[in-house]
Amino acid sequence: MFEILENQELAPQLSRLVVRAPRIAAARRAGQFVIVRLDEGHERIPLTIADADIKAGTITLIVQAVGEGTRDIVALPVGGCLRDIAGPLGHPTEIPTGQQVVCVGGGVGTAVLFPLVKALANAGNQVTTIIGGRSANYVILQQELAALGNVVICTDDGTLGIHGMVTAPLKELLDDPARRPAAVYAIGPVPMMNAVAQLTRPAGVHTIVSLNPIMVDGTGMCGGCRVTVGGKTKFACVDGPEFDAHQVDFRELSARQKTYIEHDCRIKNASTT
Repeated sequence: MFEILENQELAPQLSRLVVRAPRIAAARRAGQFVIVRLDEGHERIPLTIADADIKAGTITLIVQAVGEGTRDIVALPVGGCLRDIAGPLGHPTEIPTGQQVVCVGGGVGTAVLFPLVKALANAGNQVTTIIGGRSANYVILQQELAALGNVVICTDDGTLGIHGMVTAPLKELLDDPARRPAAVYAIGPVPMMNAVAQLTRPAGVHTIVSLNPIMVDGTGMCGGCRVTVGGKTKFACVDGPEFDAHQVDFRELSARQKTYIEHDCRIKNASTT
């Protein structure tokens, strides 16, 4: 059993859980994830390790309550327990040193981006982080990221920071030779990651995307996170979750995701009747 030590709401339907898991805390590296199961017979849910404290023996998970399984997890009180946490899983991020880099996070992707920003900053890189949300209420980890480098905020409705998409400030950096980064890291909705990749491609800037958002069971067995990278079939959970953005076939990935829209809408409609 893994005890919940803290449970804090960060934004609507988004909670930060600090969980006692000393062995995972000691082994994890930036970019890795765990598979969480609330109890026997419950759904297996892959979640990025947002942070870890080796001395305290804890890991931090940021959970978006979008389905029954995640709603049950964020409803756990302090002192409650998760039955299973398996990990750390996935390949850790390759961290450069002494470079100028940009990290781009969209929505909940900011939670996945945070451990990467922290690792990059600790390795002596100059980090600019661009984060976005639908409105001010959905922008998370602003203060934590600001402690690690420069932060640019964008919101769809203009209630905080720049009114617009995260790609606008990224383009400004790419167009300025003095501020052009050596690498860009992006995590968020698939269309956002695709847009980032299309911006950095002509600039010749190395770009890494994390495909955590498309993972389902975290083992490669379901095939839900299948993606073509460099003309070869890969699985985000076992071969990634991070890949060279310029090698990812986003057109195929986006088309396959759309096949589930009708099914998802039926589930949402059924849950409201």
